[in-house]
Amino acid sequence: MIIDLPDTTVSQISKALVNVREEGGAVALGRVLTLIIVTSHGAEEEVIEAANDASREHPMRVLVVLIDEDADAEPRVNAEIRVGGDAGASEVVVLRAYGAAGSNAESLVTGLLLSDAPVVAWWPADTPPSPAGSAIGRIAQRRITDASAQADPSAWVDDLGSHYSPGDTDFAWTRLTRWREQLAAVLDQPPYEPVTAVEVRGAADSPSTVLLAAWLRLKLGVPVDSAYLPADEWASGIKSVRLTRSSGDTLLERPRPGVAVLTQPGQPTHELAFPRRTLRECLAEELRRLDPDVLYGRVITEGMELLERSDLDGSGKGAATHG
Repeated sequence: MIIDLPDTTVSQISKALVNVREEGGAVALGRVLTLIIVTSHGAEEEVIEAANDASREHPMRVLVVLIDEDADAEPRVNAEIRVGGDAGASEVVVLRAYGAAGSNAESLVTGLLLSDAPVVAWWPADTPPSPAGSAIGRIAQRRITDASAQADPSAWVDDLGSHYSPGDTDFAWTRLTRWREQLAAVLDQPPYEPVTAVEVRGAADSPSTVLLAAWLRLKLGVPVDSAYLPADEWASGIKSVRLTRSSGDTLLERPRPGVAVLTQPGQPTHELAFPRRTLRECLAEELRRLDPDVLYGRVITEGMELLERSDLDGSGKGAATHG
């Protein structure tokens, strides 16, 4: 069910939500958080769909904020409430603010937040330079950005540590989960030899490559040679990780979409399912934890600094370079 509220106010929207629950039987008691999505006009449906899918695991209220850039437009707020089949297991409020009505994003959402529930903010594309210092970011316990949607993904990742605040995260990190899990599993098995060197390769469109290199540099304490490779007709994201040990190299590579190949000394080659993670999967994973991701914070500060330092002292190439 979709309810349109043209030229409305936050108070009227709040009353409409109460009426929807009372008349339609929808309840907010099961909602575990409020997700605020700050996006642009015309780009909202994809992120609403991802939020609806994620809501089946995390019932929530979703506030979608779209602010018109025309400051001379007539001040008004048009709203849309979606519940039931149009909102998954959530209730969605789409707020379209025009003119001066969009000058204070915090005031648009404050009266619609679920009482005593955590707030998560998500910028699917255009992102403030310091999310934690923005109007929406200040009221959120968790703040999600996406390096791949920025104008210069590599520069955005390189700058993550400079404005990091506990509670920040980026989908460039979330997309590494399968890689990190598989590499950790390899190192938890015999022969338990120390890794002496690491090589990471990724496509030029992969902001996750340098984060994986920084994680490995931080956790293993060895030189990491990381680089971007020319893209081919399908390649996207991370291409391969090579771990060097005294018994030989372990190679985890993705030669084609959705498949990774694990090669280890003295063992048969294994093919693993490694599909690219969807927007819904990334969002659902980040909503599973509402406390700060301490490891992510260490990777984008300490790990990235170690990469840069090894690049300077010649112990490894360090930060990813174009090749």
